[in-house]
Amino acid sequence: MARKRLTQDDLVDRAEIIDVLMNYAIGIDSRDWSRYRSIFADSVLLDFSSWSGNPASSMSADDWVGGVRNTLSGFDGTQHMLTNPVVELDGDRATVTLYMNAHHYLKIDGEHNLQSIGGYYTHQMVRTDAGWLSEACKLTVTWEKGDRALFGIAAERWAAQSEAAGS
Repeated sequence: MARKRLTQDDLVDRAEIIDVLMNYAIGIDSRDWSRYRSIFADSVLLDFSSWSGNPASSMSADDWVGGVRNTLSGFDGTQHMLTNPVVELDGDRATVTLYMNAHHYLKIDGEHNLQSIGGYYTHQMVRTDAGWLSEACKLTVTWEKGDRALFGIAAERWAAQSEAAGS
């Protein structure tokens, strides 16, 4: 199969897109929700059906980020790794596929608990005046290990901490 030769502009676009998408993982793991929010268009189509069983849906990026914050902030630590990006450019649009591993750590009564997910993300990116943004994100889970109940425990922990802090 013949491959299209990339131009300098293509390489710049590819680098900018990858930089934007790395903020997905860094934003979540550092709990920098502004950074995480910065990768999304104002409205985003999210398809996490392979994880949740719920159908894809469009929502405001602010609502999405708030939900992720409320779910993941109660973990003692998370680590999201994005690797092997494949960027397919088409003018002011791009499709990006990245392998992912996500680890979610929670210490409960002195016991160390870990839930891990592997698979890949597919982002539909669009060039805007603000730079490249994700307008659609699909998670395809290919493997999973650990107890999913940790997500509910972490969310309850965060809700209790937030209520105690008055936020």
